[in-house]
Amino acid sequence: MHRRTPKLGLIQETLLLTLHAKALDARRPSPILGDTLSAELAGTIDYDFAKLKVKPSLVVTTALRAKKLDDVVRAYVAAHPECVVLDLGCGLDTRMFRCDPPPNVDWYDIDFPEVVDLRSECLPSRSRLIGGDLTKPGWLEAIPGDRPAVIIAEGLLPFMPGDSFQRMTRELTSHFPSGELALNGYTRFAAWAMKYHPTIKTLGIKAAQGFDDPHEPESWGAGLELVEEDMLTRAPEVARFPQPLRALTRLTARSTALSRQGARILRYRF
Repeated sequence: MHRRTPKLGLIQETLLLTLHAKALDARRPSPILGDTLSAELAGTIDYDFAKLKVKPSLVVTTALRAKKLDDVVRAYVAAHPECVVLDLGCGLDTRMFRCDPPPNVDWYDIDFPEVVDLRSECLPSRSRLIGGDLTKPGWLEAIPGDRPAVIIAEGLLPFMPGDSFQRMTRELTSHFPSGELALNGYTRFAAWAMKYHPTIKTLGIKAAQGFDDPHEPESWGAGLELVEEDMLTRAPEVARFPQPLRALTRLTARSTALSRQGARILRYRF
């Protein structure tokens, strides 16, 4: 088996964290996402995954948030079978393979050029790849804007500096006639606390971007309307969490404020 040695910056290296977490979930007796392709892909990467010190809590929450975002895509594609799908900061995620959209759907995987190059080497070419910096204008010009779109931003918000995420959102919603935006919504505290997480500390990344009120993006001037705030602590898949994490998560689920500090999927229409 040919093993690839990725040459990535610190921010780009986080794609290996999420890939590893999904691979570990796939190897569990009762997986949540069950992404066996990610497990196979991780085996082709020449990288010391052990240094990431990924704990069971990160494995199950990463798998669960991916599953919830997959569900958003599947539901939107079912209602709009000729739509456009954008996976922002896609890394080596295999969402298109998991969702398996019909041929009339145009799927775009977007990330830094070096990530797109790595992705093209590692995965079969089913989606359209765009290499670009999401904090800068220009990359959206390659995507037609005459159809509705579902836009996924998984794990992206904390790593975009200043108001670049808000500016990007305005550009996206003005580009398409209608659509949905789904993201895992970090609170300000959760984003701040990420820099103290053992794995993030290992990579040397200082994440900071987040918001508390799920209605806050409605004030960004992007025409967003909150459709759903899905607290992952209250998901039925928590039954597959290992103990004692399962009991702690169910206890946390009793409080909306505490659940927001954990993980949530926010879905907006525009």
